[in-house]
Amino acid sequence: MTSPADPAYDVEYPPAPWNMVGQLWLSLFRLREPVDELRPAGLYGAAFVSYEAGSPLTYSELLVARPVRPEGGSRAVSITDIWVDSPASVAGGRGLWAIPKGLCDFALESSYRGPVTRTEWSTSIERQPVAHARFTDVSRATLRTPFRGSTWQPPIDDHTEPATAQLRGSGKALPCRGTWEFAPDGPLGWLAGHRPLASFRMAGFRMSFA
Repeated sequence: MTSPADPAYDVEYPPAPWNMVGQLWLSLFRLREPVDELRPAGLYGAAFVSYEAGSPLTYSELLVARPVRPEGGSRAVSITDIWVDSPASVAGGRGLWAIPKGLCDFALESSYRGPVTRTEWSTSIERQPVAHARFTDVSRATLRTPFRGSTWQPPIDDHTEPATAQLRGSGKALPCRGTWEFAPDGPLGWLAGHRPLASFRMAGFRMSFA
């Protein structure tokens, strides 16, 4: 399959569903003032994700999303900002589910001491910083639990109607310690200076995204 969107992303990508495996680090933030129509005041989640071997595509991801309840629909999350380091993921995310993915460079470092994992992420676009985060967790030591949810996205590219996706899976999730720095002049500068309300790590997740 190919994306009908930007020719730069006119590359092959796997058909749905995408059965993904990997790791996720998530922090919650409270935005007290609206940024624009797509980013009103309210609760937001910022996450780094590593999709690893066993997935149809392997790549890193940075996303920001907020909870929504579309008229006549059920609760979901809407992704406002998202970057990956895989052109195929960009094409598939936009073509299948109207997820507004762009390209970004990532650096990831992890260290382990007993059950404790320390992780550091950083991202940049054309060498300009976007976000930097550090996490400390013991999620590898907990039990696997199931999860499910959905995304709702406003139209982009050739999508003329909102698009939805269903996700379900399982992972080892626990609260963790997380700190973030958002470049004030970067695309997530509207989150600069905000401190996380809470942070979570999900280790070894298995997820179907369809």
